[in-house]
Amino acid sequence: MRANRWFTPWLLVLPALVWLVAFSLWPSINTVRLSFTNASPLGGVSRWVGLQNFETLLADPQVWEALLNSVIYMAICLPLLTVLPLLMAVLVQQKLPGIAFFRTAYYTPVIASAVVVGLIWNWILDDRGVINEMVQSLGIAQGSIPFLTDRWLLLFSAISLTVWKGLGYYMIIFLAALGNVGKELHEAAALDGAGSVRRFWSVTMPGVRGTLTLVGILVCVSALRVFSELYILTNGTGGPGGQDNSLVMLIQQYARGFTGNLGYASALSLLLFAVTLIPMLALARMNSKADR
Repeated sequence: MRANRWFTPWLLVLPALVWLVAFSLWPSINTVRLSFTNASPLGGVSRWVGLQNFETLLADPQVWEALLNSVIYMAICLPLLTVLPLLMAVLVQQKLPGIAFFRTAYYTPVIASAVVVGLIWNWILDDRGVINEMVQSLGIAQGSIPFLTDRWLLLFSAISLTVWKGLGYYMIIFLAALGNVGKELHEAAALDGAGSVRRFWSVTMPGVRGTLTLVGILVCVSALRVFSELYILTNGTGGPGGQDNSLVMLIQQYARGFTGNLGYASALSLLLFAVTLIPMLALARMNSKADR
């Protein structure tokens, strides 16, 4: 058997193609199809409803509230999870005694289970948790601070959890990018009299600009798709009156159970896809303009 037959390359990529079609392409196409029906989780005969799901979506105040929460989540996470990990990467890149310990410490939250971390934060932020006990014992506040019962405090607590857990992950990405910035460029800038701050802006930042765009896109996508943090901190309720739902939590609520509405949940999924696409395209365009 000759090794250069035309179908040999296709045989090699066939498993990956099957996986891609079965678990990525077909579910995406099926989601679009379901968004125009009133399909239910148990299957059966689904009726074509046209644009009815999208009309209901636009008039649903819960959707706009969840969208606002998701956008706020992204707007706060984006600068924090791009600037702070870069500064941390610059710091731990230094060859100092014991720096390996700090690298490990910063990365530890990343490998921890999101559920375990969420439960720990739930325990810390509870009305009888560590922070409230400490605040009351020091006499800073008379009553408990409603970290988990106030709409905005709950949202910002979830954002803090996301930022804390994601810092180490994006720090590693920036560390890899900093390794590609030539040391000779820093040495040349230092010989020209540039200080550490000037070298950071004139040498480091241009060298990691592409990575900044990549990290920005990853942060935007993960922030708009946030689920675990809000779900655990709200015990699956979406906060007081469901005011802290994210779009993903809303999709899960409409799709679950025997009486769920898969059609409406699919329409919400398409909305989430459209909203996620906007910052991705914006960041990519900004990066392409900077390269010109």
